[in-house]
Amino acid sequence: MNRSTEQHLQALGNDGFVLLPGVLDSAQVKLLRHAIDGLQAFHWDYSGGLIEHYKCVFNRDPLWLAFLDLPGVIELAEAALGEDCHIIGQTAWRCHPGYQGMSLHLDYLMMDVAPALMADPAFELPMQICTVQLYLDDIDADLCPTRVVPGSHRAGRAPRKNEQSWQGRPPQVVLCQAGDALVFRSELWHAGSDNRSADRSRYLLQVHYGRRMVAQKFSPYLHFQFNPAVLAAATPRQRRLLGEHAETEYD
Repeated sequence: MNRSTEQHLQALGNDGFVLLPGVLDSAQVKLLRHAIDGLQAFHWDYSGGLIEHYKCVFNRDPLWLAFLDLPGVIELAEAALGEDCHIIGQTAWRCHPGYQGMSLHLDYLMMDVAPALMADPAFELPMQICTVQLYLDDIDADLCPTRVVPGSHRAGRAPRKNEQSWQGRPPQVVLCQAGDALVFRSELWHAGSDNRSADRSRYLLQVHYGRRMVAQKFSPYLHFQFNPAVLAAATPRQRRLLGEHAETEYD
């Protein structure tokens, strides 16, 4: 494990999140924005309102494959979740002016844990899922900044209704540049923010990684089929991320 990956992994353990600068270059940002503009809603996707959300974009075109194993990101995901981790989703978003952000929440908690145990510095809850948010805009206070509560992954529970801080720590606004990536654990308390800009839409690509035994649930589920063009273009590592694993006791 290189030094930067080790430092980023430590930040995920201490704070529950880490911001990686300059993961994408300007050409990649432009490419992704254009690709998101061309997406069509399917199954549980939604579009046409103040927010657009597109699931399983990895399966629509080989273009999206390169963003499953970006340098600096995939090494962190594998260090956190194991070298046999895989993706459990890749989602694209556009949030338009007037969009109202989500309240404080966590994405997934493997189990509720007693506060006394979580407070023990020697105890570490194993990470099962992490999310990478690839920002395709310069994010300022008006353009839907993500808010994170440092250390809240150690709460051992989800935030209660109307709860706005953890151990006196309020949400911290993540301001960053187009091409930066925010990586956070699924137990981290986080929230979206309103789009208060007059004429800007926030573009975002997410990749969700899970441990080998975290199920891949790709909509439309029983009717899901891999795109042959995507499989043909995928590298061995990308095929593993899509679910081509070595045999285990449960397969």
